[in-house]
Amino acid sequence: MRIYVGNLNYQTTEEALRDLFAQHGEVVEVAIINDRETGRPKGFAFVTMGENQAGLDAIEALNGNEFEGRRLNVNEARPRATRH
Repeated sequence: MRIYVGNLNYQTTEEALRDLFAQHGEVVEVAIINDRETGRPKGFAFVTMGENQAGLDAIEALNGNEFEGRRLNVNEARPRATRH
């Protein structure tokens, strides 16, 4: 399951996110999204969990909770819209 994680602290690392989500199950991938122009983090990431139930557990446990000074927005990622 792919999970959207928003309102991240700009200093949050992929390792810190992996550790946070690993408390709920196997983490397959963590991708912090950076601005193409500046290379700086945009404040959100995607976390891929190995099992759907682990993803649902992580969403329920982490959405709205504070992490590194920011209140996280955590939900199932929507499919990427196609660009025209």
